[in-house]
Amino acid sequence: MMTTTRNFISDRVQSVPPSGIRKYFDIAANMPDVISLGIGEPDFTTPDSILRAGVRSLQAGETHYTGNSGTPELRRALSDYQRALYGVEYDPDTELLITVGVSEALYLAFTAVLNPGDEVITPEPCYVAYAPEIIFAGGSPVLIPTHAANGFQVTAAAIEAQVTPRTKAILLGYPNNPTGAVMERAELERIAQVAIAHDLLVISDEIYDRLVYGFAHTQFASIPGARDRTIVLSGFSKSHAMTGWRVGYAAGPETLLGAMRKVHQYTIMSAPTTAQAAAVEAIRSGEPDIARMVEAYDRRRKLIVKGFNELGLTCFEPRGAFYAFPNITASGLDEETFCELLIKEEQVAMVPGSAFGASGRGHIRASYATSEAKIEEALNRLHRFMQRHG
Repeated sequence: MMTTTRNFISDRVQSVPPSGIRKYFDIAANMPDVISLGIGEPDFTTPDSILRAGVRSLQAGETHYTGNSGTPELRRALSDYQRALYGVEYDPDTELLITVGVSEALYLAFTAVLNPGDEVITPEPCYVAYAPEIIFAGGSPVLIPTHAANGFQVTAAAIEAQVTPRTKAILLGYPNNPTGAVMERAELERIAQVAIAHDLLVISDEIYDRLVYGFAHTQFASIPGARDRTIVLSGFSKSHAMTGWRVGYAAGPETLLGAMRKVHQYTIMSAPTTAQAAAVEAIRSGEPDIARMVEAYDRRRKLIVKGFNELGLTCFEPRGAFYAFPNITASGLDEETFCELLIKEEQVAMVPGSAFGASGRGHIRASYATSEAKIEEALNRLHRFMQRHG
């Protein structure tokens, strides 16, 4: 048997640590009576009308590849959907691409546009995949810290201060995972002006666009002058409780989408056929279900934020997505120790804020995409925990 001491792993992959949230999921999966507030997934089952559409597609024998861009039906429905929601026109034949969730769309965007050493500016705390995906594509992430004092919103001035000759793109993720922050339209308009002034691309991850509370979401491409330099990424996982269906999309100018489609052709071929049929039904009939789920999330949001604040864990009020991001310094513990002790002592799983970037230190992320009863019990256990550690 031949042995080797050669390291075959690329430097790019070696430079990226494993996901900071996986170990808490793994621990929770092997513990009895655990309450997980760690996973960013709706606890709702996909609505019945959407399920039935998927079943009908299977029963009709629609088990083959679709075209690389996705089914014409879904792209036409998405074009109408974007026009109705945000007043933005996308050609369904050339400016929309159906992907395997937003995760694939993010990968495609970076692979299609980044050359080695290109810089991408993105605010943090942010979704754990942002910086790694930039690195895997050969780029360099430039991370801008945000803080609770300004609602975890990034400013145009902070972005412009980081622009260099190597800057190629700005990556935005609002409503934000992990903080629940949203962006005011006026600041987005200022960011658009920075992008125009420096001829930058904007990649806007808007997967949580429908999950907002007392707030009107602004699609970045709807800002005057922004559409032709913006790739919007979104999907159905969060808004329609369709995480396991793995269907997302990218919308943007024909040239950029064409480059992404080329990578998609060679990497994936097409998004799941059954999921695309279900997504068409989600657009057609899903609005009442979105309203029902948002109402439930809003109740849970208020419950968990109130609970954290009463325990002395100062919590910024999230206005989007389904995460709370409390400051845990009152416990006297760092965020890693806090989460490790909490799951071992009280069987409650949350995620250290530092998993989402250095500016997440001193915080934890708690998902309220679970029942009010479980949130109340988690808060009771957290109260016991804080009596020992707070």
